[in-house]
Amino acid sequence: MTEKTEGLRLQVYLAHSGAASRRAAEKLIAQGRVMVNGRVVTAMGEKVFPGDTVLLDGRPLEPETRFHYLVLNKPSGYICASSDPQGRRLALELLPKLPERLYNVGRLDYLSSGLIIFTNDGGFAAKVSHPGSQIEKEYLVESSVPIPDRVADEFSRGLLIEGVLYRALEIEKTGWKSLRVVLVEGKNREIRRVFSHFHLHPEKLMRVRIGPVRLGTLGEGESRPLTEPELQFFRKES
Repeated sequence: MTEKTEGLRLQVYLAHSGAASRRAAEKLIAQGRVMVNGRVVTAMGEKVFPGDTVLLDGRPLEPETRFHYLVLNKPSGYICASSDPQGRRLALELLPKLPERLYNVGRLDYLSSGLIIFTNDGGFAAKVSHPGSQIEKEYLVESSVPIPDRVADEFSRGLLIEGVLYRALEIEKTGWKSLRVVLVEGKNREIRRVFSHFHLHPEKLMRVRIGPVRLGTLGEGESRPLTEPELQFFRKES
């Protein structure tokens, strides 16, 4: 039996429809925002079959037929989300206007800047953002005060903070108040949590590389499509 005749899991259907990544789609389902054939569904095991009607917030969804893969140089002061109850500016607003609905792969927090990928391909997003993909992400960090040598030493060896292990793949001091950090797992707000552990504050946190994708000359607030070699790298690595 093919996946089509067996049906698609609802979260996979949402991802293929460009509504969100699979992980984010699970949250939409749990929040009761998805209906299948007129019925609100909150269970992850629900399947969608050809001819079924799926609504998200009352809007019908259909699987995408055209996919986009964009990288954005996000400025500080923008949030990576489809909406924000606080009214903060959305990184999505900086992208070209397209008929398809895009969403971010992973995230950068409100104050951080630099590279982030957007797509409407849920399968691609799920694979690239999975911790097992081991895709390197490089950051430049500037502190408000001098950074002690032990920060780099302990972060490279691995340190336990509130029961969570944080370890940098590579780290080097580039100045009295600056570091270059390479991560592969990228736990939520990892660098900020490590800095806070040492009573430090990052004045500037910029992601300058994701795998082979480098910031280069991409201006703040600018975006571009991923190149074919870049896409092939992510597909191979994931």
